[in-house]
Amino acid sequence: MTDIKIAPSMLSCDFSNLESELKRIDDAGADYIHLDVMDGHFVPNITFGPPVIKAMRPHTDKIFDVHLMIDPAASYIDAFADAGADIITIHAEADKHTHRALQHIKSLDKKAGIALNPATPTSVLDHVMDMVDLVLVMTVNPGFGGQSYIPLEDKIADVRARIKATGRDIDLQVDGGITDITAPKVIEAGANVLVAGTHVFKDGPDHYANQIQNLKEG
Repeated sequence: MTDIKIAPSMLSCDFSNLESELKRIDDAGADYIHLDVMDGHFVPNITFGPPVIKAMRPHTDKIFDVHLMIDPAASYIDAFADAGADIITIHAEADKHTHRALQHIKSLDKKAGIALNPATPTSVLDHVMDMVDLVLVMTVNPGFGGQSYIPLEDKIADVRARIKATGRDIDLQVDGGITDITAPKVIEAGANVLVAGTHVFKDGPDHYANQIQNLKEG
């Protein structure tokens, strides 16, 4: 049975109590801490950058899964690595030289991820599968939390087949509209890491652990 990991998106937490929220979500059983970085250019929203991530880093030992929804991304890889990112994921469209950007992430001894928007074909993975440690399939259009799930199970299954063909241990992450209803669908299609923001945080800290466990059980 596949070990399902849950990566709560801190975009949905209470930012006025960021330190407490980190500790609570850590205690609740989060596997990764998902950090959505948006620039108001690549996506229509602005969130936070390296200084905030650096300030968060001392408050948990969990893996910082940093999703760069910024263009260009390559120019900022060093800053996010220095801030404490463990996984740095870039979008295929965010850099003219995706292969070079992934190489740079790996050269910093960080795990490298590549993200696919809903309309991005899986063929963009053809020449980078030997480099990536994570493939992120977006099941919403990136830029805002709380959007409805786009059914892309066929695409998730295609990525899982590509991962299997490599023989490598590569995470298949899905982000967008993940709830206790949609989680079983993406898990069945091949996902092993689920990003969930609204669903995990919506009912407050007393429910974080239950929400995470429910998602893991699919």
